[in-house]
Amino acid sequence: MKKMILTMMVALLVGTSAMAQDSQNEPRHRGKLDKTEMIKHRTDKLVSRYKLDEKQAKKLLELNTKYADKMMPHGHRHHGRHGAGRPPMPPKDDKLQRREPPKDGGKMKERRKEMESTMKAYDSELKKIMTDDQYKSYQDDQKKMREKHHGPRSIE
Repeated sequence: MKKMILTMMVALLVGTSAMAQDSQNEPRHRGKLDKTEMIKHRTDKLVSRYKLDEKQAKKLLELNTKYADKMMPHGHRHHGRHGAGRPPMPPKDDKLQRREPPKDGGKMKERRKEMESTMKAYDSELKKIMTDDQYKSYQDDQKKMREKHHGPRSIE
């Protein structure tokens, strides 16, 4: 009886380690897409979400290609918990820690303005591709996403 249980445990251990190795050998796509794949993925996602036709899809692919470097110049970034390859978060103290203002705030403001104007230009061209209903749905989704990530904002 003991030998049978021991044999089953060894078989289980060998099987799980073999499956773990197989999953490590599979190519990882999350966060590892090249520029062309990122553009196609974004385009496909919008085509599917807003039910664009083939003509619209072709124009959208051209638009996303045109703006790819402007909207993600440093590559795709995944927002979330740290993992492999990311530095761990600093430990939290019991006391409230205040963040120091960025030392180069001028460049950050400049970059933000540049990004806002790029997004406005992208949205303007996107509006020409989509129907009024599709674009309204897109705007609603963008507003929800901003509120989810940044909280509701008042109009300044």
